[in-house]
Amino acid sequence: MTLDHRLIAMLVCPLCKGPLEAGRDADNRLVELECPADKLAFPIHDGIPVMLESEARPLATAATPAPQLVP
Repeated sequence: MTLDHRLIAMLVCPLCKGPLEAGRDADNRLVELECPADKLAFPIHDGIPVMLESEARPLATAATPAPQLVP
């Protein structure tokens, strides 16, 4: 079962009410909805998005290099 793209467009983050992005696995299957603002990913189980903060996982962020001071 897959989520309709219109449903994904209507869903918002339960915390900040911001837009969500589709998170896909290596096989391009939709597996979670990601909130870039809160850096959380909400899982999708059996085609149903679980929009609970307690079920969300933190998104992995790329480490940003420390700024270098110029003498």
